[in-house]
Parts: sequence; C-alpha cells; structure tokens
Amino acid sequence: MRDEERTEAGARTPVPRPGGTPKAVGVVWALLGLNTLGSAGAKTVVAIPRSLIQMATMGALVAAFALALALNPRLRIRPSAFVFLLTLLLVPSLIGSVQQEAAYGALFRCARLALFVGTLWLLSRWWDGSLTFVRHHVRMYFAVLVLVAAGLAVSPGTAMPEYYGGRLVGALWPLTPPQIGQYAAVVIGLAVLLLLGRRTTGAGAAVVIVPSFVLLAMTHTRTATLGLLIGLVLAIGSLFLTSGAARRFFAWAVFCATVAAVVFSSALRAWFLRGQSQENFANLTGRAKVWDALLAEPRTLGERVFGTGLGDKSFDGLPIDNSWLAVYDEQGLLGVTLVAAMVLVLGGVALLRPPSLPRACAIFLIGYCGISSYTEVGLGDASAYLLHLALAASLLAAPAAAPTLPTYDIPRRRGPLRARR
Repeated sequence: MRDEERTEAGARTPVPRPGGTPKAVGVVWALLGLNTLGSAGAKTVVAIPRSLIQMATMGALVAAFALALALNPRLRIRPSAFVFLLTLLLVPSLIGSVQQEAAYGALFRCARLALFVGTLWLLSRWWDGSLTFVRHHVRMYFAVLVLVAAGLAVSPGTAMPEYYGGRLVGALWPLTPPQIGQYAAVVIGLAVLLLLGRRTTGAGAAVVIVPSFVLLAMTHTRTATLGLLIGLVLAIGSLFLTSGAARRFFAWAVFCATVAAVVFSSALRAWFLRGQSQENFANLTGRAKVWDALLAEPRTLGERVFGTGLGDKSFDGLPIDNSWLAVYDEQGLLGVTLVAAMVLVLGGVALLRPPSLPRACAIFLIGYCGISSYTEVGLGDASAYLLHLALAASLLAAPAAAPTLPTYDIPRRRGPLRARR
C-alpha cells in the first residue's frame, strides 16, 4: 500500500520514499576490489606484463571513482569516523613521501590512496547498516576464487608450484597463497553468518563455502585460517544470546573440532607446520629477523613521526609482513596512532550496537583484520584489508532516516450544514 498525502485541493499524491542502493554501486565496489588485487605474485600460465596489470588495477580505481561521482553528483556523504581517520592518514603519508629523494613512486601511491578514500566517501551515502555491501563483497571475492579454481583446472603445475612449497597460487592472475587464503576466509565467514541469519539457503551457502574451504586448505595459509576461526567465534558469540541457530551452530562446531583434533591430530599438525622445523616456525618463517632489523634502524625525528613515505612494504629488500611495523616504517608513529584509532573506533561502535546480523558480520571482519595484521600488511594503504574494514563501517552505520513530509491544513468551508436528499 503506497503512502499518500493530501494537498490543499484535497487530491491524494504519492509520497516519495528514500531511494534504494543503485545496482551500479556493486560495480564500484567490484572495481575497488580489482584495484586491491595487486600486480606482483606467482607466475601465470600466460605471462602478463606487470605494467599491463598495473594499468588494469589503477584504471579500475579511476573508473570506480568516476562511476561513484556519476552516481553521487551532488557529493552527498554520510558522517563516518572510519573514513575521516583514513583521510587524516593521508597527512603522514604525504609528508613522509615528500621527504624522500626519489618520491615519485611514493607520491603515486599517495594519489592512489586519496582516490581510494574519495571513492569511499562517495559510497558512504548508501551506508545504512544493511547487508547490501556484504552481498557485493561475497560475490566479488567469490568471483576471484572461481578464477583461481579455473587456473588450477587449466594448469595444476602452475597453480601449485614448487617454489611456493606446493601451495595454491593464481595461475591466471598473479595471486599469492596468502591473498587467496584471505579471500577464501572472508567469503566463508560472511557466508556462514548469512546462513545463520537465514539470509541465504543452505544450498546457496554450500555452493560458496565448500569450494572456498577447499581452496583455503590448498593455500596452507595459517593466518587466514586462524583469522577465520577467531573471527567466527567472536561474531557467533555476539549472536549467542539472541539466536538459536547461532547456539546450535556453535555447539556442532565445537563437537566437530574436538573430533577432528583427536582423529586427525597428526594430519592437522603436519598441515599447520607446512614441513617447517620448529625453529623456523618459532621465528615466524624469518619474519622476526626483519622486524628486529626494522626496529633497530636509526631514524630522524621526522621519520619517526611521519615515516619514510609509502613504499612496497619491504625493508632492505625483504617483506615486512606486519601491518603495524609497515605503517610505522612508512607513516611513522602518527600513522600507527591513526590506524589504531580506526580499529578501536570500529570495535567500540560494534560493542555498543545491539545484537544483529550486520553487527556480527562487522565483528567478524574487524576480528579477522586484527588477527591478520600480525603477519600481513595493508592497514595503512589501499588494500583488501581496508576494504574489509570499510565494509564493517557500512554495517555499523545507523539506518538513514526517512525524510519528514510537510503537513498541510485543509481549509474547511464555514456555514450551516445542508442535508442532501
């Protein structure tokens, strides 16, 4: 039944309702995801020049910003503490990048981050706490996993090379095992929560969860697996008191995990160690040595506060593999403070929201990014991790209020009433 209002003439006219999210917003979100895929990774079946991949990813970001601007020409935005803090992160990024002798690459990364943040501001108009962007997120990264599976089917040897220890990589697009593991874990977690919230069918969830879980196991990515498990525990725990389905799922998950730990303990231990020695595992596959060298590096006061500028997240040619140390190296203590504030603000808002499925999805994403930040980079630059947190921010946004309608007094005719015959 349509809402109506009466005008002074007594005619009924339909009341305009708030517009929904345009379908093209999903295209913008997918373009942002394409931009975060990166250009460095494994060898592919058909060698793709890195310059061509960079043109595709950067072109996707420019197209995302242009399309978002076309969808939101009046620049209507919603207040967002997360995007505001992300905007402030541009300050140490730019200051640190300008200080470099050859800062062209760093300034280019600053421009990329600025476009990324600007696109999020334009999309914030449609952040209303609904699950719309969750569905865009799942579809986008599941499409990437389908591409990975296609590469595995086309060339198994290229998809599981020896130089990566037989771990699954992207054979059609250069994706590393940690990237594939991240996408699979996020897709699995969100699909499980949608199933618990009865927003999808069991068959539809199985089509997404089962192949994603197989790909996650083939990547041997421990960080993604732990992030998935801990994130789901936090998310389902937030629904424990209000959802019978969440309580049943949690009980079955604990039972299955206990049985698996007893029956397949040796196989799980071998999968977790990935053939590494205890010493190498304790040293986090050599990461700790890079971290110690980075912290021991002498720095000026400006480098400590603002960092050395946006780079490729490496130190002395070796990957840093820690978001907090990478932010400290490139954006200084000011950058670390802003990134910590972003995570704390999202976590605090999630704790203050009443139990709901969008809140549970946001808690899963925040928990996953928090766990992954210990051995992965991306919280200080345009990356999939920032896109996950942006999704959490959209889920925690308050629903947009419906526009108030003007009221009109209907003039009444004065005089004696005459009975009609």
